[in-house]
Amino acid sequence: MLQQTQVKTVLPFWERWMQELPTVEAAARASSEKIHKLWEGLGYYARVRNLQKAAQLILDRHNGKFPKRFEDILALPGIGRYTAGAISSIAFNQPAPILDGNVMRVLTRIFGIAENPREKKTNQRLWQIAEELVSHAARQNSKLPNCSHLNQSLMELGALVCIPRNPQCATCPVKKLCAAFIENRVAELPNLGKREKATARRFVAFVVERDGQFLVRQRPTGVVNAHLWEFPNVEIYQNGDGKKGNGHIPFARAAKELGIEFKNAKPICTVKHSITRYRMTLEAFGVQTKRAPQILDAVWLPYAELESLAFTSAHRKILGHVRSAAR
Repeated sequence: MLQQTQVKTVLPFWERWMQELPTVEAAARASSEKIHKLWEGLGYYARVRNLQKAAQLILDRHNGKFPKRFEDILALPGIGRYTAGAISSIAFNQPAPILDGNVMRVLTRIFGIAENPREKKTNQRLWQIAEELVSHAARQNSKLPNCSHLNQSLMELGALVCIPRNPQCATCPVKKLCAAFIENRVAELPNLGKREKATARRFVAFVVERDGQFLVRQRPTGVVNAHLWEFPNVEIYQNGDGKKGNGHIPFARAAKELGIEFKNAKPICTVKHSITRYRMTLEAFGVQTKRAPQILDAVWLPYAELESLAFTSAHRKILGHVRSAAR
């Protein structure tokens, strides 16, 4: 859950998950519908599918007990070098390095590394520094879990003090060792290069109602937000550049493509959200019909059943507007 997501966002999801699926076996045996519903709103849904695959592998290969060896942890689905290092060092006090965005920023500033930390050679250098630091911590003659403490300290330092903008250098415990602070280069580091320009994309969705039931569909395997539910929708700038022409589809034509009578449509809401480098605008319209549109893989469900499904975040917001209008 903490991959790509802040602790404050994760906490309520984690608490709910642990109430419903408190063991490795429970996570391994849960239905796809249940794990996606518990993850609903957290995003990056491939993580929850990898989590379940990892739980199933732990049952099959490790007798249901979470492995302690770094190599075994790294072999679990959805776990890369950073996550395996974080688990190994923090949970088991092993000298495994970590390098996430926060630690990368801390090390880049302390050691005055001017090159882009995302470039292969520089990234390898940062991993080497992180490994040398945690190995040094492991060699200290102490009964304390030094590897765990070191890596957690690096993460916390980056999250709370050595932040991207307006870092708290005055209160930083390592400012006397920090090359960026000493050389007045804090604002310059890390050097991440130019940020890729965001791409605008625009969609139109239709909340189609017939005799108290709504038309919805489940996203297929292999696409963004796979297995989650949504209302029928079409991208109206098909080339994804946010400009009219070159694939621009007017609302009426979008409705026609789905077999929906747009002339009866009424605006419900507009939802703006982001996925990676895309800035999405989703406009939703309500349609009441007696003639059923022929939409591939779409099903009619009563409102009560919609609440139990795991929707994408944007379409869950549309469902919220439908709920409010029904009251």
